Amino acid sequence: MVLAMSDNSVDPSGNTEAFRAFTQTPQPEAAASKTPLIVTGVVVAVVLIALIIWLVA
Repeated sequence: MVLAMSDNSVDPSGNTEAFRAFTQTPQPEAAASKTPLIVTGVVVAVVLIALIIWLVA
């Protein structure tokens, strides 16, 4: 005797209501890029090092 396993996933193409719900779900927002933060940090570090060298000299 073989028992059928329950199907927990809903096939969006199964009916119109499920398909509409599938297509209208909001997409997750893309993560903000950290590149500007890294560039700003590097620029600040370079300026601070240059200021320290200028003060010592």
